[in-house]
Amino acid sequence: MKKSKVAVVQAQPFLFDTGRTIKKMWDLVGQIKAESPGLVLFPEAFLPGYPRGLSFGAVVGNRTEEGRKLFARYYEQSIAEHDDNFKELQEMAKSLEANLAVGVVEKETISGTLYCSIFYFGADGHFLGKHRKLKPTGSERLIWGEGDGSTMPVFDGGFGVFGGLICWENYMPLARMAMYQQGIQIYLAPTADCRDTWQNTLRHIAVEGRCYVLGCNQLITSDAYPEDLRIQVSDTPMCTGGSVIIAPGGEVVAGPVFGKEEILYAETDLEEVAKGKYEMDVAGHYNRPDVFSFKVNLPE
Repeated sequence: MKKSKVAVVQAQPFLFDTGRTIKKMWDLVGQIKAESPGLVLFPEAFLPGYPRGLSFGAVVGNRTEEGRKLFARYYEQSIAEHDDNFKELQEMAKSLEANLAVGVVEKETISGTLYCSIFYFGADGHFLGKHRKLKPTGSERLIWGEGDGSTMPVFDGGFGVFGGLICWENYMPLARMAMYQQGIQIYLAPTADCRDTWQNTLRHIAVEGRCYVLGCNQLITSDAYPEDLRIQVSDTPMCTGGSVIIAPGGEVVAGPVFGKEEILYAETDLEEVAKGKYEMDVAGHYNRPDVFSFKVNLPE
């Protein structure tokens, strides 16, 4: 059975400033590399930041010109496959010599749509693939499109099968089942939810899936925003974090950490995953395919 170390990064980005946030990520690389993890996870929409508290000028039936300009600004700072920022993330993975998963706002340059995505890079910098959030929540639907069944991958890193879902799509039972059916062993759950109930959700997934769960959130204070947008947000922390690592039996092995930046580390052990499957495997012997059917619809 294989063991490896994983790293979960709770940090504050610079909203609407992808270049500055990537520089901050590079500042963390040396610290992370010294711990020799096999997998490193950054939060949901870390690049160019989760725009908590901003309305983008929208009410039912009307959008303002200021809101359109703010969206264009957000679009400009978002990341497209193979652009310069994308290539820098590839170099970051190579420098870390670790698999790298980063929450990004992905720019589809042909259609113009933005997606809340996870970009996955191998330890050699190779782009492994991506997951696009299936269902943006609430006002997120103003700025992000919906993913589909073609971007729900898992990857075998040699130390375990990893992949994940973003924030509240983890409340979608069938989306979780899509992960379980692919044999996920290290389940990534980057989020923007810092409430106590989210901790219960992550522990449930660990027990349900008999897998390690890496919960990763960003810290957001008013200092994260550009000066011209700070007047629109509260002086109190907008997001306090709550990053955590949970073992297959539901035990918390690192974190949760609130109110500060911190990097969490833990050792994963596939023997613990196997031991958990003895009692329950929701995609295997604890399933009833004679009663229930399940499939992921792929775009034609």
